[in-house]
This record gives sequence, C-alpha cells and structure tokens, in this order.
Amino acid sequence: MNTSSRFAFAVHVLALLSLQQGVPLSSEMIAGSVNTNPALIRRLLSMLAEAGLTTAQLGAGGGALLARAPQDINLLEVYRAVDDAQLFALHREEPNPACMVGRNIQGVLRGIVDDAQQAMEASLAGRTLADATADVVRAERAWERKRRSHK
Repeated sequence: MNTSSRFAFAVHVLALLSLQQGVPLSSEMIAGSVNTNPALIRRLLSMLAEAGLTTAQLGAGGGALLARAPQDINLLEVYRAVDDAQLFALHREEPNPACMVGRNIQGVLRGIVDDAQQAMEASLAGRTLADATADVVRAERAWERKRRSHK
C-alpha cells in the first residue's frame, strides 16, 4: 500500500510558478525547491501542460510557466491532472464469499469510499492555486516573525 505524492508535488510546482510572476523556471530549479529529480518534475510538468495548467517557454532562459492565472486554477483540476487513483483502494483480491463480512464488505466500502471521494473533490474544487499560494506567503511571514523574535 502506498500513496501518491504527485498532487503535493504538483501544487508545490504550481505555487512556485505562481510566485515567480511570469518568469519561466527550469525543471532543475523547480526540482531544487521540491527536493526531487528534475526528470520527475519534467514528467509532472508534462501532465500539467496536458491539462492546460502550465506551458513551456522554449530557448535560452526558457522554462515552465502557468498557463492561466492562479485564481483560475482550482485544486481539483490539479488533482485530476496528476492523480488518477481513488482516495482509498478496495481489496486487491475478492474477500471470502463464505464469510458474512467478506460477502458484503466491498459493497459497504464502495459507498463509504465514494462519499469520501466526493467530499474530497468538492473541497478541492472550492480552493484555487491563488488560495494555496496566499497560504504559503502567510506561513512564510509567520515563520519570519517567529525567527526574528528568537534572535
């Protein structure tokens, strides 16, 4: 059992692009911020570009840019661009049909998981990249205030 970090990485990348205000960023520069491999960032940028969230400026000084304004990108679009998995997975193997729980648990869980998925997607749809970026800026200001007060 593992979870994907693509959504977290994608929001990180998009927030970074948002804060750069139209300055193209290389995959190497972005990878430095995310603390991962530039090849992974290039794959992620490709997924985001396919969804119409980023674009690339070619040539010297080129790199990734936002394709739309941060307030016009909701986090559900980001999630759908990079993550095709359900929030929770059901059993990989069919449970034992001779057991009361095994016979019925998949149907029960399917309803619960579908409700959770819908709630998560509604939450993401109500938040934009601009919201996430503003939260990053607020957190940074709080960190700076705390750091100054400890000197």
